[in-house]
Amino acid sequence: MLILLPPSEGKHLPTTSKKLNLGTLSFADQLTEARSSTLKELKIDISHCEEAISVYSGVLYQGLVYETLNSAARKRAEKAILIISAVFGALKIKDVIPFYKAKIVPSHWKGPLAEALDGLDEQLIVDMRSSTYLSVWTPNPLNTVGIRIFTKVDGEKKVITHMSKKYRGEIARYLLEQKSEPTTPVELYKLIAVNFKCTLIKPVGKKSWFIDVIV
Repeated sequence: MLILLPPSEGKHLPTTSKKLNLGTLSFADQLTEARSSTLKELKIDISHCEEAISVYSGVLYQGLVYETLNSAARKRAEKAILIISAVFGALKIKDVIPFYKAKIVPSHWKGPLAEALDGLDEQLIVDMRSSTYLSVWTPNPLNTVGIRIFTKVDGEKKVITHMSKKYRGEIARYLLEQKSEPTTPVELYKLIAVNFKCTLIKPVGKKSWFIDVIV
């Protein structure tokens, strides 16, 4: 299982003196060139860095509350979570990065990410990315389940925007806390349905599976 997360606009400012080392980041072979050019263009200070999971501090990550996970769930998170970033393309949570402000440029990242992430969509993909980050990599729709958050008003589903991030973070945490991982969209749905009111939507055409969660 691979859980795709967006970054967050809210970020902690690292206080350590760790410097960025592009060669140690995940997918360095495929993404270093694109990362380097982005860093230079945006003139990002790379002299103070921390682990990505500590830098990102927005609503989704507040819902995830990584620091309170038990050791088994943390190890699962290190393996399962992939953060799509405007500056670094794709990151694992332990990758050490600086504070930055940037908007993603899809045309800059599509090629490098296609190479870096090739084959990863042979497993179950739980896609929690926001719309801004969806276009940079399109995993196999038959193995991908998008998590959408709705509320009901007068019996009709209504999209939740900002607070949907909080619920996605909570669902990601819930998945990481389980003793076993789902391997298919149906298994994922059955697992999430234990704790959340939801509906499984089958893929149509080039669209992926979806789980619509009602809160």
